[in-house]
Amino acid sequence: MASLAGLLQSRGCRVTGSDQNVYPPMSTYLEGLGIHVLQGFSENHLRERPELVVIGNAVSRNNPEVETVLRLEIPYISFPQALGTFLIGSKRSIVITGTHGKTTTTALMAWALHEAGWEPSFFIGGIPIDFDSGFKQGTGKWAVLEGDEYDSAFFDKGPKFLHYKPEKVILTSLEFDHADIYRDLEHLKSAFSRLMEIIPPSGTLLVCNEYEAAKEVGARARCPVIFYGDKEPRGWEARNIRVQDGGSLFEPFYNGKSDGVARIALMGRHNVSNALAVYAMGRELGIAREVLANSMATFSGVKRRQEIKGEIGGITLIDDFAHHPTAVKETIEAVRAAYPGRRLWAIFEPRSNTSRRRIFEHEFPQALSGAERVVVAGLYQPEKIPEQERLPAEEVVREINRISGDSRAVCIEKTAEIPPYVAAEASTGDVILVMSNGGFDGVQEKILQALKRRLLDAEYPMPLG
Repeated sequence: MASLAGLLQSRGCRVTGSDQNVYPPMSTYLEGLGIHVLQGFSENHLRERPELVVIGNAVSRNNPEVETVLRLEIPYISFPQALGTFLIGSKRSIVITGTHGKTTTTALMAWALHEAGWEPSFFIGGIPIDFDSGFKQGTGKWAVLEGDEYDSAFFDKGPKFLHYKPEKVILTSLEFDHADIYRDLEHLKSAFSRLMEIIPPSGTLLVCNEYEAAKEVGARARCPVIFYGDKEPRGWEARNIRVQDGGSLFEPFYNGKSDGVARIALMGRHNVSNALAVYAMGRELGIAREVLANSMATFSGVKRRQEIKGEIGGITLIDDFAHHPTAVKETIEAVRAAYPGRRLWAIFEPRSNTSRRRIFEHEFPQALSGAERVVVAGLYQPEKIPEQERLPAEEVVREINRISGDSRAVCIEKTAEIPPYVAAEASTGDVILVMSNGGFDGVQEKILQALKRRLLDAEYPMPLG
C-alpha cells in the first residue's frame, strides 16, 4: 500500500492514508515521499471527501472509514484493481508469484529489464536498494509485478494476482501458507490454478521443478511451460554453485548446455534459484547473456532481505523477512555458508497468520536448530488466534533443544527483553540473524544499541568468541 501511495502521487494525485500500525522501513519511506499517514481509523479522516478510496485487504467491512465510504457512496477499489488500472493499463505484464522469493525475484527482474534499457514499470512488495522506491511508472512496454496470492479486499476474496493481466509468469514455489485465508494446500493450489488458466496461449510460464505442487498447478496453463531447478522435468539448471565474497557464483545451463557464468551478491541456494528464474525469463524475452550477467552482478538486493543492519564489536546483525519454515531454514543455511566458522544466532518472531498457528510446530524446530543460539519471541498479537490453534513457542524451544542435544534455544516472551539478553550473551565474531515479517518492535536496532552500550561499558568488556 505504501508503494501504491507513492505510485499514485507520482501520477499527480494528492494522496493520504490511514493505518493502525506503521513501522520502518515503510513509515520512513512514506515520510520521505511527503505522504501523510493518519494513525488509526476514523470517519473524520474522510471529512475532505476524496475522489477515490483504495481499500487494503487488512481492512474489514466494519471499519469506520469503510462504513463512511459506503454511506457517502465514495468510489472505491481494491489494491490489486488499482495496480491493474494505474500501473499496468495497456502494458504487457510479467508476474512473479509463489510462496517464497517473490520480492527478491521481482526486484531482480525489474533491475534486469532496467539494465537492458527497456524502461520497465514495476511494483515490488519491498524496497529494492537499486531503485529509489518499490514502484516506477516506466516508459517501456513491460510492467513487472509481485503477484501475491492473498485475498484482494473484503469485497473481493479472490487472490490479488488475478487482477494483473499476466502474460509472462514465474512460479517460484508453492507450499501451504496464509492459513487465515486458505483451508489447506489443496485450497491454495486452486487459487494458483486460476492464475495459470488466465495466462494467454501466447504467454510463458516458468515453474520451479523443485515443488510438486507448483508443477501440478503449472500443468493447468495453456501457454508454453519452461522448468528450472534441480529436479525433473529438466530445463534451466544452476550448476557449479559456489560462495564468493558473500555472494554466489553459478553457471546457468539450459537443456544441458552452459550459458556462461553469473554472479549475484546474495547469499544462499534459494537466491541462486531466484536469479536463475530471472536469467531464464530474461533469455525468453530476448535479453543478451552479457546484459543479464551484468544485471546479476550489479543487483544490490532488497531491504529486509538478508540486509546487514550493522556491526558492533565484531558482531554482525542481519535482518530478514523469513517467516515460513522453508524460508527460515534456507536463510539460516545461506548465512552460515556466507560466514563460515562464526557462531550463528537465529532470533525469530512468529508473526504471520500462519506462523502464529500450530500448523508448522514440527517444522520450525527443524528449521531453527541449524543455528547455534536460538531465541523464539512470543507470538505477535496472540489474542487474535484462538488459544487451541496458537503455535506453542515453549514447545518449539524444547524440541529444538531435544534435536540439538543442548540448551541452545530459549523463549523470550517480551520483545523488550531480547536486546539485553543478546547483548549479555553475544561474543565477538557472532552473526545475529533476526527473522520476522513485521516490525518486531524495532528489535534489530535495539540489539545494536544494546551491543554498543555494552562495548562502551568498561566494566563489561566484550568477550572473545
